[in-house]
Amino acid sequence: MSPSRRLPFRRTATACAAASLALSLGACSSSDDGATVKGAKLVKAGQITTCTHLPYAPFQSEKDGKVVGFDVSMIDLVAKELGVKQEIVDKSFETIKTGADLNANVCDVAAAGMTITEERKQNLAFSSPYFEATQALLARKGIKASTVEDITKQKLKFGSQSSTTGEDFAHKHGADPQSFESSDAELNGLRTGQVDVIVQDYPVVQNWLKDPATAAKYEIVGNLDTGEEYGFAVRKEGNAKLVELINKAIKTAKADGTYKKLYEQWIGPMPKGVDAQ
Repeated sequence: MSPSRRLPFRRTATACAAASLALSLGACSSSDDGATVKGAKLVKAGQITTCTHLPYAPFQSEKDGKVVGFDVSMIDLVAKELGVKQEIVDKSFETIKTGADLNANVCDVAAAGMTITEERKQNLAFSSPYFEATQALLARKGIKASTVEDITKQKLKFGSQSSTTGEDFAHKHGADPQSFESSDAELNGLRTGQVDVIVQDYPVVQNWLKDPATAAKYEIVGNLDTGEEYGFAVRKEGNAKLVELINKAIKTAKADGTYKKLYEQWIGPMPKGVDAQ
């Protein structure tokens, strides 16, 4: 089902953290009139509303009726700083990266494993980087194609997730991959033989390969160091205080060890050289 037809997911934090999803909606209901908390403007009183695009494990995915993941846990820290809960809304990545959802007051913050780029900065106000990312090429075992150029030369069928930096990277290197709406659709395209190789963020591919059935048939054939960094984003104008509070939460988490703990919980062992301070 396409993201536009999915019902919004809600994850509660802080005061409602122990409640179930259904109970939290009743126990922690809030006004639609908006609010200003610690100088940050929120779409709805009592909550910080997050736009994301599902699924994108290990950053955000659905589990037992809730949305969980590294990004979710990081924004929970922002919610705690504000003294509110977090509500998550599943949206198209296209409307997230262009700022359309933020500008329409659908959400306060975008947390979607989103790379900071100069183009996106024209429409979004980004936080400090919170994750260093690279791209990986995943293929059926036996395929030898460590670069985009190898894929093109061998005339292999290539796939990417639409509106992503992986897709942009492929285009810049002369490829025209088949575009899939979501990461799950992209992986399914590989499984069903629609494509031979796909490009995706390395942590996402690494998460896929935790499944023994996937690891038995597919492997990473190339790593693309694109120098990417993820950032959380808010509306371009008028909410600088929220960016400041997000940056504070990131900095505090790195200083007190929370960042490392969440990294290892959701992603795996922290590589040497990763900025955890």
